[in-house]
Amino acid sequence: MENKIISLTKSFEDERIRTVWDKEQEKYFISVVDIVKVLIDCDYQQARNNWKVIKFRLKEEGNETVTNCNQLKLKATDGKMRMTDVVDIEGMFRIIESIPSKKAEPIKQWLAHLGKERTDEEFDPEITINRALETYRRKGYSDDWINQRLKAIDARKEFTDELKNNGIESCKDYAILTDLLTKTWSGFSTKEYKSYKGLKKENLRDNMTNMELVLNMLAEVSSTEISKSNIEKNKASAKDSIIKGGTITKNTREQIEKETGKKIVTKKNNKNIGQAKMIDN
Repeated sequence: MENKIISLTKSFEDERIRTVWDKEQEKYFISVVDIVKVLIDCDYQQARNNWKVIKFRLKEEGNETVTNCNQLKLKATDGKMRMTDVVDIEGMFRIIESIPSKKAEPIKQWLAHLGKERTDEEFDPEITINRALETYRRKGYSDDWINQRLKAIDARKEFTDELKNNGIESCKDYAILTDLLTKTWSGFSTKEYKSYKGLKKENLRDNMTNMELVLNMLAEVSSTEISKSNIEKNKASAKDSIIKGGTITKNTREQIEKETGKKIVTKKNNKNIGQAKMIDN
């Protein structure tokens, strides 16, 4: 299940609720202990202890929700990935019914909204785009940068869709091929690129200048179009397309650097220069 999920963090009254979206089942799974923590207003250790007791009682009662409870690796408060009990929204409603709390109704409304939010996004993708716009604006990014970032997201989706058409399925292979593309056009592996910018776990693209985003997008679009023109669809073909697309972008980068006398890949990131200035090189 972990290869097909997207880890998310939602908030309820400023409380952190760890949530994942299962792309195949098209449903949310929510950390049970996070919800229990909110319901009984305690710390995580108390919430874990209480959930053990509740879980045992529900099992004794033959509650199917506990039987269908899954475990996923989610990031804990200490930053480590730990196996955590999760259930879908429907199952969470049933668990809430077994825990007397004045926050039960607000949590139910929050869960209902969470489910509706995703349904709305499926029928109207513009909702997702607008939400991303507002998130980046709140963080202080310039409108020019945001516009370029959203275009890059679209290009990335086409790129990964084409990799899938070539039989690429595992997250490891996606990462290897993405790293190859980045290395080919920029001269840096993804790890080296992040280190150069002073990043650790932060998203690399969220810390690129406008020009870096443009060239990264050119590399992905070029690779995608070259791959689409290939008759053969396999990993070797995908790799060849990536090298060609990355090389086209590398040549473009070098030509721009020659004409301007400025390096495209810079140490600038959104922490040390302010996001609103990310469009400047």
